[in-house]
Amino acid sequence: MFGSKKKRRASLNDLMAQLRPDLSRESLGVGPDFPGVAPNPLLSSDARKRNAELRTGALALGVLVDWREVNGNPRVVLMLDVETAGGMSFRGIADEDLTITELTRLAPGQTLPVRYRPAVMDHYVALARDADPAHVQQLSDEIANRKRT
Repeated sequence: MFGSKKKRRASLNDLMAQLRPDLSRESLGVGPDFPGVAPNPLLSSDARKRNAELRTGALALGVLVDWREVNGNPRVVLMLDVETAGGMSFRGIADEDLTITELTRLAPGQTLPVRYRPAVMDHYVALARDADPAHVQQLSDEIANRKRT
């Protein structure tokens, strides 16, 4: 209750890193600007706001690097190497609730459509489950053409 919000947030991130070292910034491969994985995104107003913004974010492609199971729901944190239509690349972190079937189909190297917030660039992404397959293919072709030249 007392103290600055930034100090409380830093303490929460430190606590999460102690409790779950596999979810620390270093383990996820992101920089110090990453706000961290929320212990319970349903109770975090920042996480709810971020997830709402990501649903309407820009489309990009992410190559699955690894994932960490957070709980048995199963809630997982996916680590993806993301490439945008504009040619920017970054490590993206998606905090997702998956079905058991979706979880068993995860494989490193798998390419998945994701949404990100270009104005924020805080490493958060969300799976773009609603993306039009034709638009995803067009984006994939653009990225492939850019890599060839």
